[in-house]
Amino acid sequence: MTVRTQTLTLMQVIPWRSYVKLCKIKVVSLVVFTALVAMVLAAPPGNLPWATVLAATVGIALAGAAAAALNHIADREIDMVMGRTQNRPLPMGNISRGSATVFALLLASLALVIIWTLVNPLTAVLTLLTLIGYAVIYTRYLKWIGPQNIVLGGASGAAPAMLGWCAITGHIGWEAFALFLIIFVWTPPHFWALAIARRDEYAKAGVPMMPVIRGVAYTKRSIFAYALVLIPVSYLPVTVGLSGPFYLIGATVLGGLFAIRAYRLMSVDSDRQAMRLFGFSITYLTVLFALLLVDHYLPISGWSSW
Repeated sequence: MTVRTQTLTLMQVIPWRSYVKLCKIKVVSLVVFTALVAMVLAAPPGNLPWATVLAATVGIALAGAAAAALNHIADREIDMVMGRTQNRPLPMGNISRGSATVFALLLASLALVIIWTLVNPLTAVLTLLTLIGYAVIYTRYLKWIGPQNIVLGGASGAAPAMLGWCAITGHIGWEAFALFLIIFVWTPPHFWALAIARRDEYAKAGVPMMPVIRGVAYTKRSIFAYALVLIPVSYLPVTVGLSGPFYLIGATVLGGLFAIRAYRLMSVDSDRQAMRLFGFSITYLTVLFALLLVDHYLPISGWSSW
């Protein structure tokens, strides 16, 4: 048997595609992007410690994948009854619960070792707390506490930006809190838009999402309210000296577009529009952090801050 044949046989035996699905690559990629932007912002332009950035990026990515896999394990029963999740590896039986657990713990262990040894201990500790916060506290408890579950659990999703800052500076400053708060306030309207479109599935699974408990109209008003609050919150990087007028203008435009779309959602009875807002919210956060990145390097080209 040739090496190529042995490799193909091994790939057929190990359901590697299912393990990749456990990692929720698309979700983790946005998490890693926010952490990476925070790392770049924490370093002076042109003086980026690339070795630390690489180690922290890999470590945070592995930690995010581990959290996603643990979430799959915890949600395997409700995934069986929800249409959008029935094809996940555990409900389909492609991977056993034990194998998924071992995989998740290996990813988490590797992430913590990399961050502890190649970045700094504080970032490793914060990464561990984030893992526990999402995979245990949120998924096991806060998710079932009531319609404000997303608000209460939003800290875990917002933490990677703080991890990125800490990876470079070795401490948590007001700049890190500013980035954290942006994602924290962005999280509820982002997930509530999805919850509106999938409310019947959440109700069937017994998950007390806001559209299920409070109704669609109330959820839409809440989305609009958070979209409005997000505008001044997005200005925090400017107030702490992290960015300048270029970012401010971009944040204003993006925030306005988000608020307008949220307002329009209140006047239509369409799950499709809710999913469009959900998709736009991802674009919003991606572009907002990209603006932070561009603004950080504009002084090199002669663009001055305030």
